Amino acid sequence: MYHDIQSRVIYFIIASLRRLNKKSVTVYSGEVVQMNELTSPHEKKVLPVISAVTFVGFLDTHLLIPVMALYAEELGAGVGTVGLIIGLYSIVNTPANILFGRLVDRFGYKLLLVIGLLGDAAGMFLYSLCRLPVHLILVRIIHGITGGIVGPSTMSAASYLGGESRQGRVMAFYGMSIASATLVGYGLSGVLSSSFDYDVVFYVGAGLLVMGVFLSLWLPGKRYQSPDNQAEISGGGWSQIGTLFKRKGLVSPYCTIFAQYFTFGSLVTLLPLYVKNLGMDSFHVGMLLASFAVMFIIVQLPVSRLSDRFGRLWLSIVGLILGVLALVLIPSVTSFTGLVFLMLVYGAAFGAIFPSISAMVAENTSTGERGMATGIFHALLTAGVAVGALVAGYAGDAIGVKSGLVLSPAVMVLALVVALVNRKRS
Repeated sequence: MYHDIQSRVIYFIIASLRRLNKKSVTVYSGEVVQMNELTSPHEKKVLPVISAVTFVGFLDTHLLIPVMALYAEELGAGVGTVGLIIGLYSIVNTPANILFGRLVDRFGYKLLLVIGLLGDAAGMFLYSLCRLPVHLILVRIIHGITGGIVGPSTMSAASYLGGESRQGRVMAFYGMSIASATLVGYGLSGVLSSSFDYDVVFYVGAGLLVMGVFLSLWLPGKRYQSPDNQAEISGGGWSQIGTLFKRKGLVSPYCTIFAQYFTFGSLVTLLPLYVKNLGMDSFHVGMLLASFAVMFIIVQLPVSRLSDRFGRLWLSIVGLILGVLALVLIPSVTSFTGLVFLMLVYGAAFGAIFPSISAMVAENTSTGERGMATGIFHALLTAGVAVGALVAGYAGDAIGVKSGLVLSPAVMVLALVVALVNRKRS
């Protein structure tokens, strides 16, 4: 109640100043920011901070991926329990993204982001205290919940920058931060775990997340909500989820992000097995994934500028086509050089898709529902990886690794059909 009264008083003051001075006024006091789009000079100051916070906010999960199965096994977990421990993060994180996306709309991204980063830091530290598999299960649940705050908070923060003319560029930096976290996380985890032990991986991750907390304090708070947006937030309820899923401008990006990461989950499950059958080892797998991540980072910025000028949907269509072609061709290639080339193409596909569909989410939502919309986006991303890995594993057992790889882009083909239909209608 006090916060609502305080916000309305500040809104009245801002409106009065605008009438007196006949010019726009921006306020960064507490958690209040005027409704105007952030200016370009301010964007130059805030965007690097958001990019850095996003990087450390996603780094912890990628630090854990190479070591979690081995750590669980060291604590005495059987094969089935290891699978449960690994999958628990995604199981919990998927609904958490939607829940906390809703809270971002109500309380602003800054408060939620600080809470999420602190929770992730605590989770990383708690991993070092685990002595039994059940301890690891509990910590994975905690980490999955707090990790569900970081995604919608960082994406909401980025979506307020740039305006319509530069939304793709801003989302390219956001996607580059996530891709960089993937690339650095895998490599750093391997170096730290092999040179020291698993606890050092957890401590480094926790320390970087605490640094992210201090960085996030430099961000402006949530934008001031007009009375119309306040009504939208309080009146939409959970039925808003269905409304967002059915919105014309969001159907394609939601389908695409799920398909994009479904295929990625399939690939990281089956590619190591395929490479092993060709006589290669983990080094080659790492180089292939690194090639993908580097191209994912490089492509996003130039492609995002094209999407700002010529439209989002057709670039996501190009990315989907490239992704399908690369995945279908992988099982027919037996040389390491050829596989590197196809992984570069696959990375370019990701680079074309991610900033385009991220910008579409921002452009097709109002500030009062941005948190929920970005929460759904990250929930579909997480669910895509988890479901893709699960389906690919069963498919590999049933029909073989090569056939599983050929079928892995099927969901991406469906997303391509949805995008083409939307393109035709628009």
